[in-house]
Amino acid sequence: MRTLYNDMDIHFSLEGVSFHALNIVFEHFERTIPSHIHGNGCYEIHYISTGHGKLKANDTYFELTPNTLFVTGPHVEHAQTPVPDDPMEEYCVYFKLDSSSHMKKNASVLPSFIRTSFWLGQDRQGIHALMLRLFDELAKRYTGFQEQVPLLLTQLVILMVRNYEQLQISRSVFTPNNLADSKSVIIEEYFLYEYQDLSLPDLSDRLKLSPRQTQRLLMEYYGKTFQQKKAEARMSAAAILLSDPQKKIAEIAEALGYSSAEHFSSAFRRYHHVSPREYRKEQFS
Repeated sequence: MRTLYNDMDIHFSLEGVSFHALNIVFEHFERTIPSHIHGNGCYEIHYISTGHGKLKANDTYFELTPNTLFVTGPHVEHAQTPVPDDPMEEYCVYFKLDSSSHMKKNASVLPSFIRTSFWLGQDRQGIHALMLRLFDELAKRYTGFQEQVPLLLTQLVILMVRNYEQLQISRSVFTPNNLADSKSVIIEEYFLYEYQDLSLPDLSDRLKLSPRQTQRLLMEYYGKTFQQKKAEARMSAAAILLSDPQKKIAEIAEALGYSSAEHFSSAFRRYHHVSPREYRKEQFS
């Protein structure tokens, strides 16, 4: 039994280098694969899911057992022979790297992948599940599979390197977030979690803006003033707190930052057009 995908133009990029997946194969081995080598920039990732066999790589023999993972890179001579009574089942992905592309300076995955022309060991990164998902995507071709397959192949390369390095901690870090891009998150988290002590100067300080600029930003993002957003945040929280019949109105008022139950009730009525008690009664009627 053999499932072969070599008629699809599958490309993806990792750390600045372009990969082309030329062969994606699942095979139930009942034949010997003769000795052969791959050319420059070519890597084959093999995963044995079941069965047993032998691998000869660079004149050394290795036992192949379930969950064996190995990679054969450029100029590594290798051959495979199944055990007749328990033949192997193997997933194999053949990559060719674009020699004209340039690796990023801060690359953390590719240096290890490229310099490892041969590696064999037991998988510790869940590659069998990834292979099953990959072949399922290729077979069923559901919406978005053209995007999903390159993502899975990217993960395969990363998990391969993690197996080499035995979960070595990366020195790479994400670039610090740009404040301009994160302003909406700052605003939304402020109103979502700090509704008890909302103030325009405090929010402005977090955004590194003046109060006037903050007001303009709120109108641009949400079409609302600070006071409108403040009322919206508190009244949304109030509706949730009122759904707990054990909480007293005075306790809810304090939790929301109101100076008294009367001030809270007045604000709630203006917003919801019913009193807190009437709202609670409607919820439980």
